[in-house]
Amino acid sequence: MLIAVAMFSLMDTVMKLLSAHYPALQVAAMRGLSSLPLVLAYVGWRGAFVSALQVRWPLHLLRAALSITMLGLFAFGLRNLSLAEAYSIFFIAPALITALSVVFLKESVNLARWIAIAVGLGGVLVVLRPSGEGMLTLGGLAVLGAALCYAVSAITTRIVGRTDRSEHMVLWLMVFLAIGATTLAAPNWVAVRSADVWLLCGLSLSGFLGQLAVTEAFNSGEASRVAPFEYSGLAWGVALDWILWRTLPDQYTLVGAAIIIGSGIYLVRHERAHAQAEHP
Repeated sequence: MLIAVAMFSLMDTVMKLLSAHYPALQVAAMRGLSSLPLVLAYVGWRGAFVSALQVRWPLHLLRAALSITMLGLFAFGLRNLSLAEAYSIFFIAPALITALSVVFLKESVNLARWIAIAVGLGGVLVVLRPSGEGMLTLGGLAVLGAALCYAVSAITTRIVGRTDRSEHMVLWLMVFLAIGATTLAAPNWVAVRSADVWLLCGLSLSGFLGQLAVTEAFNSGEASRVAPFEYSGLAWGVALDWILWRTLPDQYTLVGAAIIIGSGIYLVRHERAHAQAEHP
């Protein structure tokens, strides 16, 4: 998981660099197009093309639509926010997943978990600072929207994962992402600069390796033990912000991030204890 977070942090850094020169939807399209060749090679190596058409198409299309929206919103948010600020807001996703599981998966959430979700949302407000001089901007709201799309996508992934192979889930997500985002971005497409070819290569490799690493992490370890390492992304965000843009998060971002991360870790640990109680 630590390797996965590092790779995704590098991928997000490349997306932030690209978002300065290209529309947000085009950045999302570049994400899909650049990773597609590696994904196709991986699926072929796993021998998963034979049954690739035997999937639940409506759910795969829904995941693709959510991913396009999420990447577009996140790329837009990165234009105006530092990585640390964007990550701090995005860390609300585990709490949103827990809340949405009640509606879509019919899971029971007790009072303690609802309180943790409310505390996490309070942390987001601290980061956004909805006051006269706060950063309640379109960028901050865009990242919050991206976190919501990610949460809904995670619920959808849980449902489709009951019947479909993980290789097929990755394959069709990248195919639909590449086609859908490119189609939407086509009217305002900006010619890719030759100087950005290396960035696209980095986007492809980091996204692909991150996906493999996160899949291996959850396949070989308990989710409750693995998931908290996702929060190491904040350290990467702070470091990359300083190295590339000489910026550091302010006290509001750090306090809000601490609140969000604390509530997220509580929810993950509480989920593990709850599962052990049901299946001792």
